[in-house]
Amino acid sequence: MDTNELKRQIRKAIKALKLNLTPELARQKSAFVFAEIESMDTFRKARTVLAFWSLPDEINTHDFIIKWYSHKRMVLPVVVGDELELRLFTGLEQMERSSGFGIMEPKTGQLVKPEEIDFAIIPGVAFDPKGNRLGRGKGYYDRTMPLLKNAVKVGVAYEFQLIDSIPVSEYDIPVDLVICN
Repeated sequence: MDTNELKRQIRKAIKALKLNLTPELARQKSAFVFAEIESMDTFRKARTVLAFWSLPDEINTHDFIIKWYSHKRMVLPVVVGDELELRLFTGLEQMERSSGFGIMEPKTGQLVKPEEIDFAIIPGVAFDPKGNRLGRGKGYYDRTMPLLKNAVKVGVAYEFQLIDSIPVSEYDIPVDLVICN
């Protein structure tokens, strides 16, 4: 079986497992993951944090972003063509649903250079213990993560998204650490 077919099968299996999560359990697991992040020295020292506005089937980042944006520079990605622009989050009233993927993104907010990011919270469909990451298949984060030269890159996931091994290609970029519950 080729790498792309393996990746497709993993995505399908993880999607099925996500259906078993109740909203309450998802909230509890998300709170645990972000309590772990908040206890990290590298997070506490970070001034500029890249996060993502989670989709309904992802670890919920909304409360975390809202909690921290008045204390740290919270940055969110905006899809522009085949790249991610990094924009400062300035509040819920500045968010809008993107036309392409239906993701909530900052419609305004200062552009932030990737090298300004100290700490990056990275989404993924699945991760393995080596930090290899399987995304949704468009490569946005694989193109962005090499630019985050000064950032600790942390994948966040539910425990069933941590699997033994992710098939990787030359373009796949690992995270430094995975936190899951």
